[in-house]
Amino acid sequence: MPHVLLAALLVASSTATAQTPVPDGGSPAAAPQESAPAEAPAPASATPAPAASTDGAVSREELEQRLEATRQELREDIRAQTATQAVANNDWQEEWTEEKRKLELFTLDGYLRVRPTLFSNFDLGKPALPAGTPLGRQLWTRSPRSPTEHTQAGANMRFRLEPSFNVSEDVRVKVQVDALDNILLGSNPDSAYSGDGRNNFTLFSENQTPGNSGINAFKDSVQVRRAYGEVTTPVGILRFGRMGSHWGVGMLRNDGNCLDCDYGDTVDRIQFVTEPFAGWYVTPMLDFNSEGVTSERANSLGEPVDLTQSDDSHSLVLAIARRDTEQQERAKLDNNQGVLNYGLYFTYRTQRYATLGDTSGTPINPDPVGNVVNPTFLPRGGTMYVPDLWFKYAEKKFRIEAEFAAQLGSIDGRALTTADPASQSLRIAQFGGVLQTEFHVIENKLHLGVEAGFASGDKAPGFGNYPGRQGTGSDGNTAPGDVEGRQYRCDTGGCSDNAIRNFRFNRDYRVDLILWRSILNGVTDAFYVKPGLKYSIAEGFDVFGSIIYSQAFYGESTPSSVSKSLGFEADVGARYVTEDGFVAGIDYGILFPLAGLKDLNVPAQELGTAHSIRGTLAIKF
Repeated sequence: MPHVLLAALLVASSTATAQTPVPDGGSPAAAPQESAPAEAPAPASATPAPAASTDGAVSREELEQRLEATRQELREDIRAQTATQAVANNDWQEEWTEEKRKLELFTLDGYLRVRPTLFSNFDLGKPALPAGTPLGRQLWTRSPRSPTEHTQAGANMRFRLEPSFNVSEDVRVKVQVDALDNILLGSNPDSAYSGDGRNNFTLFSENQTPGNSGINAFKDSVQVRRAYGEVTTPVGILRFGRMGSHWGVGMLRNDGNCLDCDYGDTVDRIQFVTEPFAGWYVTPMLDFNSEGVTSERANSLGEPVDLTQSDDSHSLVLAIARRDTEQQERAKLDNNQGVLNYGLYFTYRTQRYATLGDTSGTPINPDPVGNVVNPTFLPRGGTMYVPDLWFKYAEKKFRIEAEFAAQLGSIDGRALTTADPASQSLRIAQFGGVLQTEFHVIENKLHLGVEAGFASGDKAPGFGNYPGRQGTGSDGNTAPGDVEGRQYRCDTGGCSDNAIRNFRFNRDYRVDLILWRSILNGVTDAFYVKPGLKYSIAEGFDVFGSIIYSQAFYGESTPSSVSKSLGFEADVGARYVTEDGFVAGIDYGILFPLAGLKDLNVPAQELGTAHSIRGTLAIKF
């Protein structure tokens, strides 16, 4: 090889030069002067170079310096030729490709967010309720210190990791892990549950301890939310495991994969995505919603078993959509073409029996560690049909997007405890929809839009976002003036209202900052209209605002039990996003409550305005 020959030549020339005598008055046999590396001029304080002998001959020290310079030059030539040869060598290319594949074996996405918040007057200035009042009557959780304390503030954080293990180009494993999920800054001080007795007073606390479920927190510091496999085959993509579920605009099925989301739908699923025609996607899915009683124990080892299939709740899901990818949509819009996407997401779900852990009616799920020796099975006979239609049309100047869904079905046995009659049935008939419009008045600058949405309801007292909360009526039913509770009315004598009609928006579908997001926690039994605008001041810096009017479908559902009007809310904000993933934002909202939120039989009640300030500091990667 050339560099070997050059090395041999270097050794030979070095030996020959060292042994060749220098003739009188001549110069040494060295490499040509132009091939020697240039030398910088020496500073004045430098040691002078060895002088030539008085008879004109070169000194031995100077000769050795010249030889070393020649050797160094040849070494550099060898390195350069070796590198050039390696680039052209197939073995190096294979090694480089292998290294690149190894580097891409593990990819990591996620974000870190911190959200300072301030809530003021979310109880709307209402007087405190007597101690022991059922939760169904309460509008907002008050300060336990003083009923006159109307401001609550703090900050929370979340660190989300979404790694992907790319086993090959076609096989990968995806995971979602949350650390310190919505942990309130300042919680878990080292003075709480430390057990070492070092700090009796939280005033001296200097550290935050990791949260451990059941010890010093309600949940652990690290939670694995999702993990699923994804395999690309010649005919489609197979996914299996615990994964997020999302459809349309996220009104009903929302995976919570947004920077400001708090919930997110996670489902145990096996699905297959295929594209029989260009742009058409057909996705059959099998969801494991609830397995009922299992053999799992707190100290179990090995494989748990679903002890009976009679109490399982499973779903068969089929999604059919005509959809463009983001790149295709962008290319069409850039070419002044229209984008038309639409689809159907249909769910069929059944459950034959419900399982109770004991005679008091404690459910085993989601606590499978309960009594599994002699569980109580109650006939459920539940069936649900959930069609969800989605439509989107966009051009360069505007976008129209809509989603409409229904939940239809029946429950043959509505019993939740052994004391409830097992033969009383319920009907399910719920409808909801959203329409979004956006107009680009000034391209990349000014955007105007109007959004409208509705969620069906009925005249049952309360909104029904939390049907598990006890109402103030008999047998846990709601009564006029209640804010929450179940939306049917049954007791041991029968059912005077056996229909569940209140459709519920997904909690991560955000409409506003105060009324639906925080106080009522989801749109239901009402409609709203929301005009808004967004203006881009500079690259990555936007300001925006909206006004939301909300009204219940039935006055009987509101706390007033008479008026339908709920409130006007104005929200404004600003957001700054950099190319390297830093996000900073501030949002302010003010709610002007209307008569529907007044207390029962207090028509002259003066309600106070509610204020909200939400900040965001985040890094996305």
